[in-house]
Amino acid sequence: MENKLFSPLTIQGITLRNRVVASPMLTYSANNGFVNDWHLVHLGKIAAGGAGLVFMESTKVDANGCSTVRDAGIWKDDFINSLSKLHDVINSHGAISGIQLSHSGRKGRRTLPWEGRSPMDSCPGVDHGEKWDLVGPSSIAHGEKYSTPNELTKVDIKKLVASWGLAAKRAHIAGFDVVEIHGAHGYLIHQFLSAVANQRKDEYGGSFDNRCRFALEITNCVREYWPSNKPLFFRVSAVDEIGWNIEHSILLVRKLKNAGVDVIDCSSGGMGEQSTTETALNYGYQVPYSSKIRHNVEIKTMAVGLIIHADQAEKILMNGDADLIALGRELIHNPNWPIDAAQKLGAEKPFANIAPSYGYWLDKRSKNKLIKTSTWQNGIT
Repeated sequence: MENKLFSPLTIQGITLRNRVVASPMLTYSANNGFVNDWHLVHLGKIAAGGAGLVFMESTKVDANGCSTVRDAGIWKDDFINSLSKLHDVINSHGAISGIQLSHSGRKGRRTLPWEGRSPMDSCPGVDHGEKWDLVGPSSIAHGEKYSTPNELTKVDIKKLVASWGLAAKRAHIAGFDVVEIHGAHGYLIHQFLSAVANQRKDEYGGSFDNRCRFALEITNCVREYWPSNKPLFFRVSAVDEIGWNIEHSILLVRKLKNAGVDVIDCSSGGMGEQSTTETALNYGYQVPYSSKIRHNVEIKTMAVGLIIHADQAEKILMNGDADLIALGRELIHNPNWPIDAAQKLGAEKPFANIAPSYGYWLDKRSKNKLIKTSTWQNGIT
């Protein structure tokens, strides 16, 4: 049976084997910025499970942009070799490799989530020596439990824009097929977009166009270093808790499209002190944002957020609400989700996207009449 979730999709010069994407998922497992065997296993098993595109988590373009001391980094050439191994593992299982480039801005310098996400005083961190500067568009703290950042100078801003470009260059050298710019969740780019977080009086603050300037300069710089035949994604918080709405996102995405962005990753929130994932939400609660951006701007979008079931994902695609389906926690729970989804949707070859050393035996088992027709009761079939 034909279905859209398991149909290929070509973006620029890259073809994904299906529309299932492993969303960038922070694992806070790097050592001094370097990825390690944890990341190889974590992302390797998802690629082996049949996903079409597998993203490396938020990877920092600058040492001061780290959320914690365990963030992954790409701010220097030393990181390329270990990231290249990660790309190789993902590709070896037939998946396309992606990497998300990010800077935490005023939300940086925190303890690990399971240690309370508490603010840390200026202290030695990854590549910081004795100083870890917290920076933002303005000297405004994210909230009462956060430290106040230093306002970036225009010279600092130009250096950070360049750091995104150099990070994209390193990602290309490492072999990655897709780059995503993280412009959401209350991190630095989102902070510049926000009229609340950004109280600057220069050309980077004030009007909507001025507040978009940082995001667009980064996108243009990344496109200078990132090959035109490789897709560029941009993650937006389509709406947030303190004033940014879907109409703002549509206006921003039109600018991003003109700057060379191919796909919009449609998330939300991150400007409030409480994460949206900590509240009661509906399945696919962010899908309407993906749909509105896709149809108003005529750009490919990726839906994400409590997409759990195969038929749910298929319906999103068939309705034209998105071009790609991103899963995060669901792939942690079940890295073989694509195999299960393909069977449930009646794909003609549900095991085609996994290694034959798995696929042959699972296909053979799926045709076993006993398994298909029997019921297990009291230990006797």
